[in-house]
Amino acid sequence: QVRLVESGGGAVQPGGSLRLACAASGSTFNINTMTWYRQPPGKDREMVASITPLGVTVYGDSVRGRFTLSRDNAKNTIYLQMNSLKTEDTAVYYCSAFVESPYSAGAYYNNGVRGVDVWGEGTPVTVSP
Repeated sequence: QVRLVESGGGAVQPGGSLRLACAASGSTFNINTMTWYRQPPGKDREMVASITPLGVTVYGDSVRGRFTLSRDNAKNTIYLQMNSLKTEDTAVYYCSAFVESPYSAGAYYNNGVRGVDVWGEGTPVTVSP
């Protein structure tokens, strides 16, 4: 089993910065891609950024150039550095990990690997004047 715990959320003024962390524990050797999602109030969840085990990153259009995602495999932790924050970045931020687990209920193929998604509880970020 893999468990994810997010931290670092809070309130900040527009133009400010925050760094979110997502720490994984348990069977971390099965973790594949890790992804940050966010869900603004009253809106659907959207992908913010993802990172593969080799450090290849993909960013959503709305955060590219402002957010940076990094991965510390030794600490089983990913970090989302958020700069130049805007009011529209206000959301609950969720960490997700695709965990290789071919025989788990609900497993599906992702880039040739069969596994499941594991989610953290989320951490709120509020950007307001």
